[in-house]
Amino acid sequence: MGERLRFKRRLLVASVSTGLVLAGPAEAAQDEETNVQNLPPVEVTAPPPSSARRTAAPRPVARVGAPSSASPRTRIYVYPTSPGTGRGLDVDKVASAINAVDANQIKRTCSLNVTDALRDNIAGVNISEVTGNPFQPNVEFRGFVASPVTGTPQGLAVYQNGVRINEAFSDAVNWDLIPTAAIRSVTLVTNNPAFGLNALGGALNLQMKDGFTYQGAELDVMGGSFGRIQGSAQWGKQVDKNYGVYAALEGLRDDGFRNFSQSTVRRFYGDVAYKAGDSEFHANMGVAKNDFGASATVPAELLDKYWGATYTTPQTTSNRVGYLNFTGKVDATPTWTLEGTAHLRRYEQKLVDGNPTDVQECGADPTLLCFGNDTTPANGTNGVQLANPFAPGTILGEIDRSSIRSTSFGVSGQATNTDQLLGHDNRFVMGASYDASVTRYDATAEIGSIGENYVVSGSGVFLGATGTPEVAGPVSLRTINQYNGLYAMDTFNVTDAFAITGGGRFNVARITLEDQLGTDLNGDHTFTRFNPVIGGTYKITPELTAYAGYSEANRVPTPLELGCSDPVRPCLIAAFLVSDPPLKQVVSKTVEAGLRGTKELNIGTLGWKVGGFRATNYDDIAAVPVPDRTGFGYFANVGRTRRQGLEAEVSIKSPTLQFQASYAFLDARFLDALTIGSNSPFADANGHIHVSPGNQLPAIPRHRVKIGIDYAVTDVWKVGGNALFVSSQYLVGDESNQFAKLPSYTVFNLHTSYQVTKNIQLYGRVDNVFDKRYATYGRFFDREALPNFTNGGNDFADPRSLSPARPRAFYAGMRVTF
Repeated sequence: MGERLRFKRRLLVASVSTGLVLAGPAEAAQDEETNVQNLPPVEVTAPPPSSARRTAAPRPVARVGAPSSASPRTRIYVYPTSPGTGRGLDVDKVASAINAVDANQIKRTCSLNVTDALRDNIAGVNISEVTGNPFQPNVEFRGFVASPVTGTPQGLAVYQNGVRINEAFSDAVNWDLIPTAAIRSVTLVTNNPAFGLNALGGALNLQMKDGFTYQGAELDVMGGSFGRIQGSAQWGKQVDKNYGVYAALEGLRDDGFRNFSQSTVRRFYGDVAYKAGDSEFHANMGVAKNDFGASATVPAELLDKYWGATYTTPQTTSNRVGYLNFTGKVDATPTWTLEGTAHLRRYEQKLVDGNPTDVQECGADPTLLCFGNDTTPANGTNGVQLANPFAPGTILGEIDRSSIRSTSFGVSGQATNTDQLLGHDNRFVMGASYDASVTRYDATAEIGSIGENYVVSGSGVFLGATGTPEVAGPVSLRTINQYNGLYAMDTFNVTDAFAITGGGRFNVARITLEDQLGTDLNGDHTFTRFNPVIGGTYKITPELTAYAGYSEANRVPTPLELGCSDPVRPCLIAAFLVSDPPLKQVVSKTVEAGLRGTKELNIGTLGWKVGGFRATNYDDIAAVPVPDRTGFGYFANVGRTRRQGLEAEVSIKSPTLQFQASYAFLDARFLDALTIGSNSPFADANGHIHVSPGNQLPAIPRHRVKIGIDYAVTDVWKVGGNALFVSSQYLVGDESNQFAKLPSYTVFNLHTSYQVTKNIQLYGRVDNVFDKRYATYGRFFDREALPNFTNGGNDFADPRSLSPARPRAFYAGMRVTF
C-alpha cells in the first residue's frame, strides 16, 4: 500500500504548487485527482522513440481519464494560453505565473461561491465585500478588480468554457451566477493578451465538468449561522463510449448578519457531450435566479452601535441569467486541432437603492420642491416643477431604480498546430472571436421620506430632468457592443530545456449608444489596439524552472462610462447618464519573471514558487465622486498608474499532511498629478483633493499572508484550518493619502470532516474563529446628507463608511455520494 501511494505521489509531481488537495477514501462519485498545480490531468499516449531528433513524430493523442490498463501513457498537466477549451500548453513552457484551483479545493470551502476558494488558495487574490454581501464580492488580483458593482473599473476578464462572461453594459462580473459545484478547475492566466479585453491584470478561465470528467452522483446539504441553508446536487454519467451527460443544481438561503441582508441563490448547469475518436462536441446551458439585500457600505458610527446596521434602505439586487453554449473540437490531422464555440446569453438585473437626495423644500415657496439648493426647481417627468407633498421638516430621500437587460451572442474559432519547426518541437495557436450584445438600460428616481431607521418610503413622485445643467431624470438607453479579436501565439522549443513564446492579439471594439428619450446620449465609439506578448522559460534542472515575459493588454470604456464622463454634468453613478465627452481606452504594459519548482522529500512533495511583476496602466479610468452630492460622480482618464509586487508560495503535500503558505506584496501608485473631488476631511474649499505622483491607490492592501493546513488524523477523520492576514489600505476617496488607513485584519478558520461510510461524509467548519470585527473596504461619505439618528440627530463626525465582514459563524453539513 505504501509503495502504491509513493508511486501515485510521484505520478502527480509537477513544477508548481498553488493549493491544498486532500484525497479521501474511494467514493462512488469522486472528483478527478489533480497535481500540485491543481490542474486536471491529461493522459497522453507517448509516441514510439525516434532515432532521429529532426524527424516529426506522430502527434500524441490526449485522453482525459483514460483507464490505466490501456497502452503505455504519460500523465501531463497543461495550462491555458488562449480562451479555447482545447488542450493547453505544458506547464513547464508557460512564460508566466501559474495559479490554479481545482474542484477539491472549492469543495473544501463548503461554499457555493467560487471566490472563497480563490481567496484561500491564490497568493495575490484579495476579496472585499464592497456590496456588503458575501455572494457579490470584489475579487482583486495584483490591484486589478473583477466586481459585480456596476461602475467599478474592471481589470480582469472572466471566461467560462471559453466564453467571456463580463457583462456587456459595464464589464461587471456577477460571481453569484457561476454554478460553483460544476466547476472542474479555475486557472488565473497572467501576462497574456490572447484573452482579449479587460485582461489587464489577467484572466480567470473556468472549465466546467462534463459526463466524461465526472461520473456518479453527489448530494451535499449544509446549514448554520444566520439562517444559512444550502444544498447542491450533481450527477454525471458516461453512456457507452460516445456520450456523456452532466447536471448540477444549487440552492441557498441566508438571512445575513446585517439588517435587510437576505440572500437567495438558485442555479442550474447541464452539459451533454458526444465524443468519437479525436472529436468532441458539447452543448451546455445554465440558468440562475438570485436575489440579494444590503448592497452598500455603512457609516462607521452606526457600526459602532450595531455591527449589523444598514444605511438607507431598500438596497436590493435581482440577477437573472440564461445561456446556451456549443463547443466542438476536432483533430483534423495528427498535428492540427480545430475548435469552435457559439454562445447565446440573456442577462437581466434590477436594482432598487434607497439614497439621500438633493431634492429639498424651496426657500421662497415651501410648497414646491427644489434641486441642489433651495432655488433651482426640481422638475417632474413632465418638465413642470414638482409640488411638495411632504409635511414641513420631512427628511427627504430617493429610491433609485435601474434595470439592465442584455442579450449577447458570439462565435469563436481556434486552430492549434504541433508540427515541428526546423526540427524542433513547436506549438502554434491562432484564433478569432466575434461578440455582440444589445442592452436596454432604464433608470428612474422616486422622491420619498426617510425615517429614523434610514428606510426610504416612496411617495409616487418621480424626478424628471432637472438641475443646471441637467443632471438627473429618467434614462432609457439602448447600447450595442461589437467586439472583434484576432490572435496568434507560438511556443518554440529552442532546446529541450529552453522555450520561447511570442504572439499578440488585435482587438476592435465598437460601442453605439442610442438615447430612447432624446438625443443627448447618442454616440458611436470605435477603439482598436494590437497587444503583443513575448516570453520564455528555461528548465534549469528537472526540479527548477525559470520564466520571464512581457505583454500588453487593453480595455475599452464601457457604455456606462461613456455615458457619464463630464465633470460639469455628473451622474448618479449606475443610474443617471448624461451627454459626455469620449474617454480613451486603457492600455496596460506588464513584465513578470520568476522561479518555480518541486522536490521530493521524506515528508512529502515540496512545491514552491516566487515571482515579481510590474504593470503600468496608461490613461487609466477611475470613478470620481462629486463632493457633497451623495452617489453623484463621473468617469475620467486619470493618467498613468502602476502596480508592482512580489508573490511567493511554498507547500508540502503527502497522503496525510497538506501545508501551504504564501505571501504577496503589492505596491500600487499614481504616476501623474491629479485633482479630483472627494468627501475627504482634507479636501479644499472646493471639495477637491490633490493627488501627487507616488500616492498609493486606495482599496489595495500592500501585504497578504495566507497559511493553510490539513491533517489526516485517521483514514476517515481529517482536520484543518487556515489563516489570512490582510494589511491596512487607504479608503476610497483618500487618493492623496492624508487620512488614516483602514486597519489590517487577521482571520482564522477551522474545518473538519469524518467519513462515516464509503458514501457518507459529515463535515463542519467555523469561520472567523475569534469573532474578529473588521472591514474589508472603506470609503468617505457625505456626513451632512442625513442626520445621525443614533446620536440625537446631530451630523456624523466620522467620515468613514465601511463594509463590515461576517462575524463568527458555525456550519455543519453532510455529503452523500453514489
